[in-house]
Amino acid sequence: MEGYQKYQRGYFMPPEDCREWTKKEYVDHAPIWCSVDLRDGNQSLIVPMSLEEKLRFFQLLVEIGFKEIEIGFPAASETEYTFLRTLIEQNLIPDDVTVQVLTQAREHIIRKTFAALEGCKNAIVHVYNSTSKAQREQVFKKSKEEIKQIAVEGAKLLKQLSEECGADYTFEYSPESFTGTEVDYALEVCNAVIDVWQPTPEHKCIINLPVTVEMSMPHIYASQIEYMCKHMNRRDAIVVSLHPHNDRGCGVADSEMGLLAGADRIEGTLFGNGERTGNVDIVTLAMNLYAMGVDPQLNFHDMPHVVDVYEQNTRMNVSMRQPYAGKLVFAAFSGSHQDAIAKGMKMREELHKDIWDVPYLPIDPKDVGREYETDVIRINSQSGKGGVNYVLEESYGIILPPEMREQVGYYMKSVSDHAHKELLPNEIYALFMKEFMNIATPIELMDYHFRRTDHLFAQLHIACDGKEMEIDGEGNGRLDAAANALRTHLHRSFDIQYYTEHALTSGSTSKAVAYVKILDCTHKEQWGVGIHDDIIAASLQALCSALNRAIQQKEGKKLWQ
Repeated sequence: MEGYQKYQRGYFMPPEDCREWTKKEYVDHAPIWCSVDLRDGNQSLIVPMSLEEKLRFFQLLVEIGFKEIEIGFPAASETEYTFLRTLIEQNLIPDDVTVQVLTQAREHIIRKTFAALEGCKNAIVHVYNSTSKAQREQVFKKSKEEIKQIAVEGAKLLKQLSEECGADYTFEYSPESFTGTEVDYALEVCNAVIDVWQPTPEHKCIINLPVTVEMSMPHIYASQIEYMCKHMNRRDAIVVSLHPHNDRGCGVADSEMGLLAGADRIEGTLFGNGERTGNVDIVTLAMNLYAMGVDPQLNFHDMPHVVDVYEQNTRMNVSMRQPYAGKLVFAAFSGSHQDAIAKGMKMREELHKDIWDVPYLPIDPKDVGREYETDVIRINSQSGKGGVNYVLEESYGIILPPEMREQVGYYMKSVSDHAHKELLPNEIYALFMKEFMNIATPIELMDYHFRRTDHLFAQLHIACDGKEMEIDGEGNGRLDAAANALRTHLHRSFDIQYYTEHALTSGSTSKAVAYVKILDCTHKEQWGVGIHDDIIAASLQALCSALNRAIQQKEGKKLWQ
């Protein structure tokens, strides 16, 4: 691809080897979470949220369990200012939730931010200025010392105003464009800010190291974070925070590796909404922890509700393939996948297993409010017999005999293929009834009687092509006697190859389902299914269904259509 020559690495390696983080296997505890949906996420929307929408979204974040929520840039617009004042004046901020506000390191903006915070119980004041080489040289045209002084003066003003108003706010500083800043210089600026604030282990400050633009592979960022954590002043009084964006599609990896490297806190958004390719997706990060057996300290048990509120208020769509939240992320269309999932689920049920290890499903879909019947096993032209059987059993209590599953599966695949569509559970059941169950054309069972002589004697009242008649036969059992009656009087040659039955539901009033396989005169196997309150009637309906299918296919037409 032409043009690649003009690009070069824009990141800076730490001045010493920093790879201790590679010795850790996984993130073993939840970080401090801070949602920036209402600021970073909101400013990236085509149509930013209204006051009412921001209030609804704030409530969702509280429900999920966020204890730190960046609610906006109150000095940036009237809507932002009004939103903060509304939260404060209407007492909408829970006592255990801290709101965070953003401000540039500029005096008039900082002062307006403090004015907007009047009366707020718990707040983080987040001040930032850009430190990257590109910004210093191209935008501000200032030296390293001048840029550092901007940060220091901003930090001093935060401390001064906080003391003047008697507020006990937490301070946060971000060297914006950290990933494009020389790492030792970023450390110098951060330490200068820390020296102004003089945090203690009892009253910490936050140093946020953002991936404002992704410029490297995630392991580079992790090494940068490790270096900062090793050399930062008063490390025991600092909360090291990460704010990754997703320009290279590695926001989640940046965050997880950064946490391994010593970070304590993550700023991100639901589903990764944010500038350009977005912020890091907190849903994915949290659920990754959950899938490793770590409590994420956030509640996504009703993921469909979270998606609905998000989509309604942001006018953004959650991708069908969005990890953990998309409508298709647990869906299995492949026949082999469906078979493995169905068998895994059955074994889990039979063995009462506590540990989740079902093939192809990294977590239990029910843990995020999804249903196996509608969200996991999905039927289309790529599906197999196992998937169709799973849907019929889980949704309708029909347990197909193993030998019958292939024929039913191929039938459903064929219908899906010709219609070019997925088949929903109710459609599968309707097709199953039409093709296999209680088929009454051309032979319809009207009534039946049995009596015992030397053998069992069957008398059947049937209608054949609309003409009613009484036929009889005898055999070793009810099904054998009925089959002999049908063979003799209808001049149809067939053999019964298989029969089984079961109850659809438990209890004395449950219906019974019976399955019969016959071998017709052309030596072709045909299956029939009967459902009835009475098991004898169900078995006779199954026999007639199999025979009717054989007759219809021989005549090359579907007489019931």
